[in-house]
Amino acid sequence: MPPGRPTSRPGSAAAGDVPARSAASRTPTSGSGTPVSYAPASRTARPGATGASRTGAPQQPAAGRPAAQQPAAGRRVTSSPQARVASAPQARAGSGRPSGPPPSAPKSHAAAAAGAPGPRRRPRWRRIVAVGLVVLLVCLVAWPVGLMLWANGKINHVEALSSAPSTPGTTYLLAGSDSRDDGSVVNDGTEGARTDTILVLHVPESGPSSLISLPRDSYAEIPGYGGNKLNAAYSFGGAPLLVQTVEGLTGMKVDHYVEIGLGGVEEIVDAVGGVELCLDYDVDDPKSELIWTAGCHVADGHTALAFSRMRYSDPLGDIGRAERQRQVISAVTTKLQDKSLLVKPLSQTALISSGLGAVTVDDSTNIVDMGKLALAFRNANGPEGITGTPPIATIDYRPGGVGSAVLLDPDLSPQFWTDIKNGTMAPGAVGGMP
Repeated sequence: MPPGRPTSRPGSAAAGDVPARSAASRTPTSGSGTPVSYAPASRTARPGATGASRTGAPQQPAAGRPAAQQPAAGRRVTSSPQARVASAPQARAGSGRPSGPPPSAPKSHAAAAAGAPGPRRRPRWRRIVAVGLVVLLVCLVAWPVGLMLWANGKINHVEALSSAPSTPGTTYLLAGSDSRDDGSVVNDGTEGARTDTILVLHVPESGPSSLISLPRDSYAEIPGYGGNKLNAAYSFGGAPLLVQTVEGLTGMKVDHYVEIGLGGVEEIVDAVGGVELCLDYDVDDPKSELIWTAGCHVADGHTALAFSRMRYSDPLGDIGRAERQRQVISAVTTKLQDKSLLVKPLSQTALISSGLGAVTVDDSTNIVDMGKLALAFRNANGPEGITGTPPIATIDYRPGGVGSAVLLDPDLSPQFWTDIKNGTMAPGAVGGMP
């Protein structure tokens, strides 16, 4: 190929381009006779650039126009906006290069609309799941804390504890009280307030936990009143005097006092959906209103309350009633361990409202202590715990002036309480009928 000849590309000719020249006119001249040189087409048209246009055609002066008025080399002149618009694709076609912006140019709206890949965005469902997990985590943390604070505010307090010196371990005194004055319970011939249930729950520093029932008719020395039945202490001086009397009887310092209104037992049992109770003989007792067929049955609140009160139709009297009271409390505790309660907020609030509404504790006891009490109660009723009564000498002790009472064995009881306090007693059932 001769030097100076522009390279022709297939399909480069377009309207307005200079036609290809013959071999005879390979070196054209201007009007002045000066040879016109050709320059290869530039990659991009720059304003004011000299040389060949985008099409690679030589720039020649227009006929009849002065040289000063000739357009600058490499710049296309159009006579109208429409012509300028029409010339753009022709210039791109004539350049022999693929149409569109160079690789480094930003993508046009047309390219984006044609499905060109853009910046990757995280799927929206991932954000939704992340937000949901955060909300769930906050609820899981906030609900138990809020529930605990709310429950703590519902506890009733009473001055109950004494100034007796501390003893090893932790001792809870649980008293189930009935008031016959307000008509809220059945009338069994007893007037005023009584503690029908007296339980000593002890957690030693080491060894098994124990839950010991004190028969309410146990004969005891009541400070300031002399010898009488144990439950009379509550009638004479309320919770403080009952605490002092139990401390003198057991030799252990009471660290927490918890009083449960037996009228609230009905609501608690109903709140947990009833409990299964067992008794191996038939009962039709008008005073407690208990009607029972021998065997195990699911009892509602009213039946469970009558079950825990009945004693006149029990061949073991007050000892048998103490055993049934422990059975009711154990059945309620077992129901409270149901894991389904964790996902039932309404059941939780109903249970706490009914349960704590019937509970009165000493001034230093809070909801955390109540939680520890529940754990200790469960352990005491488990296979590694101790349940029963202190050693009993007779259930028909008549010292005069108090009627028939239960006499705790004066020889065995001191060592019994020492073993309970130190955690050296073997697990299992203790005491019972003499």
